[in-house]
Amino acid sequence: MKPSGILQKIQSKEKITIVGLGDSLTQGWMARKGYLDFLKELLHGKYPAKRFTVINSGIPGDTAEGGLHRLSRDALDYNPDVILVQFALNDAFIGVPVDIFRNQIAGIVATIKNDSDAEAALLTSVYIREPAEYRMAKVFYDALEKVSAKENIPFARVHEYWEKAVGAGADHGRMVQYDGVHPTVDGYRLMAEAVFGLFGD
Repeated sequence: MKPSGILQKIQSKEKITIVGLGDSLTQGWMARKGYLDFLKELLHGKYPAKRFTVINSGIPGDTAEGGLHRLSRDALDYNPDVILVQFALNDAFIGVPVDIFRNQIAGIVATIKNDSDAEAALLTSVYIREPAEYRMAKVFYDALEKVSAKENIPFARVHEYWEKAVGAGADHGRMVQYDGVHPTVDGYRLMAEAVFGLFGD
């Protein structure tokens, strides 16, 4: 089977630049280490001969619209090999129509493909235990999956990874901060593990 575009990048280059474009979950809000910090550690462990530069372009409160507007400045200008795109929760909670959100994500992906040599990947956000909020978020997670399938790009189901961990006995309360959404350090580690799957064999 042909390796994914991300794996081809890793196999063919000694220096790999990864940009995380997203909201507060990308930024690592209120935690000493975010998912990108843990991801870099995991990548160094798996590929010790490679040199990874990981750039954090997460902005708390940002939406897919904001990500589209700042894509060139905050991602493409770094000439990255991989761009990890993580949006959904802010769009969902402020009432952005899901069709508009999906079109904006598709616009981000199209711009990456047309204006760079980078590989794009889409990420969902966390599993939310409060049922009504989770149902709201899931609509947007499903929209991300549709864009991923249509554009044939990698997709990390972070929320499902979290949900399975909780189902296996992980303490959800230890993985989130007081708001029940933003991860703790333990939660960001779990998020990184989910994203790390995009870089595996």
